[in-house]
Amino acid sequence: MIQKKIRIGDALVEEGLISDGQLQIALQEQKDSNYSKKLGEIFIDDGYITQRAFAEVLAEQLEIEFIDLYGIEVDFSLMSRYSLKLLKSSLAIPFLEDEDFVHVAVVDPLDYEALELLERSIATKPIKLFISLKDDVNHIFERFEIISTTKFLVDNIKKEISSNTYKVESEQSSVMQLIEQIVKSAIKNNASDIHIEPSGFNVSIRSRIDGILRENFVFDKEIYSALSSRIKILGNIDISEKRKSQDGRFSMVINEHKYDFRLSTAPTMFGESLVMRILDQQKILLKLRDLGMGENNIKTFEEILKSPYGIIFVTGPTGSGKTTTLYAALNEIKSIENKMITIEDPIEYQLPLAQQIQINEKIDYSFSEALRSILRQDPDIIMVGEVRDSETLNIAVQASLTGHLVFTTLHTNDAPSAITRMIQMGLESYLIADSLVGIMAQRLVRKICPHCKKEHSPPKKMLERIKKYLPQDYKFYKGEGCIRCGYSGYNGRTMISEVLKISETISHLISINMNKYEIAKKAEEKDGFEPMLIDGVNKAIRGITTVEEVLRVAR
Repeated sequence: MIQKKIRIGDALVEEGLISDGQLQIALQEQKDSNYSKKLGEIFIDDGYITQRAFAEVLAEQLEIEFIDLYGIEVDFSLMSRYSLKLLKSSLAIPFLEDEDFVHVAVVDPLDYEALELLERSIATKPIKLFISLKDDVNHIFERFEIISTTKFLVDNIKKEISSNTYKVESEQSSVMQLIEQIVKSAIKNNASDIHIEPSGFNVSIRSRIDGILRENFVFDKEIYSALSSRIKILGNIDISEKRKSQDGRFSMVINEHKYDFRLSTAPTMFGESLVMRILDQQKILLKLRDLGMGENNIKTFEEILKSPYGIIFVTGPTGSGKTTTLYAALNEIKSIENKMITIEDPIEYQLPLAQQIQINEKIDYSFSEALRSILRQDPDIIMVGEVRDSETLNIAVQASLTGHLVFTTLHTNDAPSAITRMIQMGLESYLIADSLVGIMAQRLVRKICPHCKKEHSPPKKMLERIKKYLPQDYKFYKGEGCIRCGYSGYNGRTMISEVLKISETISHLISINMNKYEIAKKAEEKDGFEPMLIDGVNKAIRGITTVEEVLRVAR
């Protein structure tokens, strides 16, 4: 193999991707490590450059093509011909073989010792090298191992399809066994959702674990039709309709425990994307203090809950834990002396001492219709799962002004933005000022795995973004990755939040149409309001989560 000498640091400076000062710091760090770390690793780890930018410059210097492994069809049968141990040690993926070459994607084309071993193992043809990203190469290894473990079930499904013995309704078919295996795997890993996504080459099954999607299975495209049809039958939706979105529900007993699944389908270029939300009806309700709120936030929120009437909003994007917070709050204030009614879509948990109503859009029983009718049920506390339109908002506000305590949710980025959203939905400022008692905005961040936790220095650019929130002495941590956390470095999730209590000062600002920035500034000055980012940084300093994770969800 022809060996080339390049000065990658000088090339990055020349491209303007790093400064000369950063190069000198990295060279000193490499020297301090006794040259155990490669210069490229230091640039990436210290946040000077991304994996992709580094790989593209390296490819240009070596005159080797950069390849995106997500944009091509990898020949897994070709991979199976070679030692997986050797491929992993070389960080190399043989992805295609033609008449002249075996095409191989590598992370480090300068690791000549590893490449020579690889070249000897592929003795039949010469290697044509490509450069790819380390994360992408590791992901292909994961896919390869997943395909190997599920090969038996997939082969059975193919035999049933080819021999015409496959019956889509059968409970004993191989495809039903495969669905059960997919579901069991997701539940075992505490996933909240299962995504079934067809592409031009195959079918990917991913689970959302701690808020992040991870690939669990990859199947040949030819079994997709049988898999999607069987799931649609479970969800009691039309299997012949593939041009528009549909919603369904079903239940399954897994390990003697009943789970409900909310099914959603959407037509895509290569077939229907199916998403199953896992709902555990027997899930234990959390207490407010178990959610992970900061001490100042929980004291403020508990004060808000003591309000006899008014409207309380919990805000955040989909999947930020709003419903769990609402249930914890209702669980905190439930009483035999109060009548509590909830309107939900769907009912996720069974709440003691509450009358829970499931909306049904198919028969025009919407949030607004249900809310209008339950006011005649003489409730003290009302929970509306989501304010989706101005009609529901108006009825909820009127209910709060007539002696009811109303809990509901909105999709906004922060607490002050909820006020702006209410005005955009057509509500008068004086009504907001009179009815609103508090807003909590929240996000979920992944917690560092306690089994592989170690001290960590985040990239300097990242620290620049939060330096005004940092104390004089601080430490940050991260998880290295171990078997207990699936090598992700994270295990479980917690909340970061901000709580805006509507004091007389804030109420006055709302009534005179002050913008959200002025409201937030005055709340910080007068009421001790702290933006969500501060809560996140404090949790990172305490070693609960990482700075990277906080900045992923908050700004």
